[in-house]
Amino acid sequence: MALADDISRWIASQVVAAGARGAVVGLSGGIDSSVVAALCRRALGDAVLGTILPCQSQPIDEEYGLLAALSFGVRTQKVDLTPVFTALTAQLPETSRLASANVKSRLRMATNYFLANLHSYMVIGTGNRTELYIGYFTKHGDGGADILPIGGLLKREVRALAQELGVPQPIVDRTPTAGLWPGQTDEGEIGMSYDELDDVVAALGRGEAGGLRPEAVERVRRLHEASAHKRALMPIYESS
Repeated sequence: MALADDISRWIASQVVAAGARGAVVGLSGGIDSSVVAALCRRALGDAVLGTILPCQSQPIDEEYGLLAALSFGVRTQKVDLTPVFTALTAQLPETSRLASANVKSRLRMATNYFLANLHSYMVIGTGNRTELYIGYFTKHGDGGADILPIGGLLKREVRALAQELGVPQPIVDRTPTAGLWPGQTDEGEIGMSYDELDDVVAALGRGEAGGLRPEAVERVRRLHEASAHKRALMPIYESS
């Protein structure tokens, strides 16, 4: 459990350095948020709040989010954002499926920050290295957080850590989905399996992508370049 201990110590040090009292973690019912919740619990004890934020969501999202919370002794707070989302989008122009999904993600992050402000907590992000590399997150949505404890881990490394931490097996085995719309899966949207994506991201990080499927390498390169703005601080004009 050396990695879990190391990340937990890092989380604790970041919270102390920020002068915060604890952590807010959005529990989506997926493996990434479950791992982060477990790490925060190890790092901060009872000073962890797991949020359940349905927004036209599938019932299984809440079920698995609560399962993770129960498994690790994390207290939870549920805020149903469906009425807010419905009222807001009713006032907006006709939109696309992706634009609407991004509104859901940003409503969730606004809620997490409200609760963090209320308790003097930090918002803990749940993005992993694989998804961050290709920009598979919503800017100022699930990509908006104070720290990213698993941001340096490939998806396969998150899975291995989940087994070590005792994340419930139904969550580990669940098909990865951001819950953006019914039937949506991460791999279907990305266009390749996480295993292949992990291989490409790791290879590009080493500067050697030989032996991998050229189409996959090129797709990951394009996604990485196109999403650079998501991983950078906003540009500031400097007057002369």
